[in-house]
Order: sequence, then structure tokens, then C-alpha cells
Amino acid sequence: MLSAYYKSVSHDFNLLHGDTFELLPQFNFKFDMIFADPPYFLSNGGISVQSGEIVCVDKGKWDKGMSFEKIDTFNLRWITLCKDKLKENGTIWISGTYHNIFSVANALNQLGFKILNVITWAKTNPPPNISCRYFTYSTEFVIWARKSEKVPHYYNYELMKHINGDKQMRDVWYLPSIAQWEKTCGKHPTQKPLCLLSRIIMASTKKGAWILDPFAGSSTTGIAANLLNRRFLGIEREEEFVSISMARREELEQGDNFEIFRKKIADIAKTMTEDTDVYKCQESDFTDDLPFLI
Repeated sequence: MLSAYYKSVSHDFNLLHGDTFELLPQFNFKFDMIFADPPYFLSNGGISVQSGEIVCVDKGKWDKGMSFEKIDTFNLRWITLCKDKLKENGTIWISGTYHNIFSVANALNQLGFKILNVITWAKTNPPPNISCRYFTYSTEFVIWARKSEKVPHYYNYELMKHINGDKQMRDVWYLPSIAQWEKTCGKHPTQKPLCLLSRIIMASTKKGAWILDPFAGSSTTGIAANLLNRRFLGIEREEEFVSISMARREELEQGDNFEIFRKKIADIAKTMTEDTDVYKCQESDFTDDLPFLI
């Protein structure tokens, strides 16, 4: 049995503090979906602009650059562990930039996944390019792949079409970077916006689904999952970030924050008055728990 760093009262938000390479082999539970935001290996002394000031973009030792061979080994290793934690009809979403995404795609192909889409997240508010010597970086990529070549996956086509103005949703998503209101409990240096994770979860899971994030950071995946009545296990090595994760989950319980947050996320707000997969979870909705977690 593993000891949780944190469990929500309704057991729909669970955190493990430790190295994902050490913790994943210790349980056999199968998840409906995995979202992973692995290191991009970009912390090599670069600079950017934040709030009008020039800042260093180094994230931490976990993001230090490595050789191509080591990056390939790293990605193959963690994706192998994650594949074993997916249901046969499960899917995985992995974010990245050109620095790591090709290595991720190669690992997925090598392990027998079927790549479904490569989403281009076009940021509507990217930081400026201070060197003025090349185009401004404004995109990231998210690979969506299913575990099995032959076993069908779940895709909520009608819901995606609905929130896209009754037109088929394309693989280029124009979404903003993280909003100020998402940083009230602290900020992870590579924190993803709730609007991105909400769309991913709405597209590929049903109510009550179990979602795993092996590099949880500040647990945007888990917050989005709970806002959409899904369940979450996050694994994070840095105690600073699991503390932020816990604070973010507890923030949902304060006042009317649950409904306020849902109204601030455009995709969720478009479904709130209709009969869809989106509704607030209650403690009584989930009676089962992760069997390996205390």
C-alpha cells in the first residue's frame, strides 16, 4: 500500500509525493486517461519577458538539457510505465515543444500506441520575443494517442462540435496561457491553463473516469478533472508543488469557487445549462477508492 500525500474528502483528488519512476511500478490500477507534461529540457540559461521584465526561464534541475540519447531513454522509460497503467481503450495526452515532442512521438510509435492527433495549441497571449531575430514562440503541441492499435477509444465528438459553434473541432486550438486567477495558491513554472486541460478531459473521458498525471506539477489536470466530475491521481516529486496542488484543491471548497471557476472556463460555461457530461460532483457520487492508496 502507498500513503497519499493528500486526499480530498470525496476521494476524487489524490496526490503521491515522490519520483514517478519509483511509484508507478508499485501499483496495478488501470486509468481511463493519462495526461503528462514531462520536462521539455529547456533550462539552459535562456531568458524571456514576464510582466514587462526580463527573467531567466530556468525551471529547475528537473528541466536541465540532456543529450538526445538521454532524452529518448527518459521518454521511452516513463511512457512504458504509463502504458501499463492505461485501460485497453484508454488514451494518453502528452504536451511538448519541438525540443521533446519528436522524441515522445518516436517512443509512442515504438511502444505500439496509435497516434490519433497532434494538437497545436496556439497561445493567444504569448510572451514577446526579446531578441527580435526570429518569429515569436507562440505554440505548443499535445499528442493524443490510444493504447491499442485495434481497441476503439472514446471521443465525445458531439460535445466538441457543440462547444466549437456546431462545427467539427480542428486540431489547432486557440487558447490563452494561464490566467492570473489560476495562480492564487502559487505558480508552477510550466503550469498549463485550465482551459486546455478541461477541453482534453471533456473530449476523451466520461463522468467518473480515473485520470493519471505522472508529472503533476501544481495539478491543473486534477483541478480540471474535479470541475468536470472526473477522478484524479497525481504524482509529483517536488514538495513545493504538491503543497500548491493541495491548496488549489482546497480552494475549490471555499465559498462558491467551484461554480465560479467553471463559469470562467469557456468550454465548461457553454455546457452548464444543458444536459451534458458536466455537473458538480458530490461526495456521495464516488463510493470506491484507489485500492492501493491509504
